[in-house]
Amino acid sequence: MITIRKAIKSDVQAIFDLRSRAILDQCSAYYSLEQLALWTQSGITDSLIRDIIETFYVSEADDRVIGCGKLTAATGMVDAIFVDPDYFGRGAAKQMLAFLEELGKQHGLSLLKLESTLNAAPFYRSCGFIGEALSTYHSPRGVSLDCIPMEKPLTKYV
Repeated sequence: MITIRKAIKSDVQAIFDLRSRAILDQCSAYYSLEQLALWTQSGITDSLIRDIIETFYVSEADDRVIGCGKLTAATGMVDAIFVDPDYFGRGAAKQMLAFLEELGKQHGLSLLKLESTLNAAPFYRSCGFIGEALSTYHSPRGVSLDCIPMEKPLTKYV
């Protein structure tokens, strides 16, 4: 069973590690080795720790963190949905996305936005996100990646 909870400081290393494993496992056919290295090799910064504590949620299964995701309520931006490769295909990403959608609704958002990696775009489309145009994502870590800006209208609570 997968559960979702707010991230805490002790989750930082697990989130950082699973993020790197997920990127290397799922993105290698879409991005260069140089891009993957820039994306995954820098360490944990104070700003990342703050961001995780303030805005991240984690998925847990088998008494361990297996995924993460975040929603910036001020902008409706969904980010950092990563799942440990050992748990791919078990619904963790879909469950996290549904959780973040509900959180968005609770914050009164009418639209969610994200910048999808090329490999993840079919997943997001299957979850109702729309977007086809290619853009460039400029990571705080200094890597530029092709991405697909996507959005999903949220239905309001009645």
